[in-house]
Amino acid sequence: MSRKVSVACLQTRPMPDFDTAIDEALRLAREAVDKGAQFLSLPEYCGGLKGEGGLFYPPKAPENEHPVLNAVREFAKANDVWVQIGSIAVPGPGDKTFNRGFVVDNQGAIRSRYTKIHLFDIQLSETETYLESGVISPGDEAVIVDLPWGRLGHTICYDLRFPHLYRDLSKAGAEILGAPAAFTKKTGEAHWHVLNRARAIENGAFMVSTCAVGDVPGGGAAYGHSLIVGPWGEVLADGGNQPGVAMAAIDLDDVVAARRKIPALSHDRPFASASSRQSEVA
Repeated sequence: MSRKVSVACLQTRPMPDFDTAIDEALRLAREAVDKGAQFLSLPEYCGGLKGEGGLFYPPKAPENEHPVLNAVREFAKANDVWVQIGSIAVPGPGDKTFNRGFVVDNQGAIRSRYTKIHLFDIQLSETETYLESGVISPGDEAVIVDLPWGRLGHTICYDLRFPHLYRDLSKAGAEILGAPAAFTKKTGEAHWHVLNRARAIENGAFMVSTCAVGDVPGGGAAYGHSLIVGPWGEVLADGGNQPGVAMAAIDLDDVVAARRKIPALSHDRPFASASSRQSEVA
């Protein structure tokens, strides 16, 4: 099978409920399919998102009853496309929620699930604080899935700041690294492009990072600028600051070529940890 694929980032706005989230996602999905996309990517919390006082309150439902997941599965089957659902909210332990992403194949079957590992607990200023762990429970497992064109490693948003996760996925065979997100406008302006290009270059892999755009109901704003980045660090598509579709045709053989030129994934060497040596000195 060809290793070439047309990828589309569906840059949706954060929506307060399932119905508006479905309308937004499927509108852009139809546009992407009309343009020839074969693999569609949706942002983090594409099933809905509301904020309040630095906490995240996405509407949630069990997987088998989740209207956004079911709508995307039906769309994928009807249109013969694969879809990465950046994430939706599903019940977690107790009263907590899992922030979980999926890959759905062209028959509407769920091929993989990934629960976000690193949660967004930060303080940007005295008045801007986020505490994702106040509502969300973290995952603890890295996930790779086989696509018809190559292998994809799952990550979500804040994971982007933890390069060892991407290296682990890449050394396990991932050639596309997905980082769907709802990056804040402030952190996005400063770090989004740099982090995505760095993860691509470090691993000689494509980054497909679809980011929500616009105001979050209840407070905050998502940055947009969904990115498709090549394994040499080149930006192939940028979604800008409005809702829409960002597309690029990619060839997974470019990953092989980049890793052959700079085989850094095979050059890891053992070393004594600075933290362990520090404790010895103390």
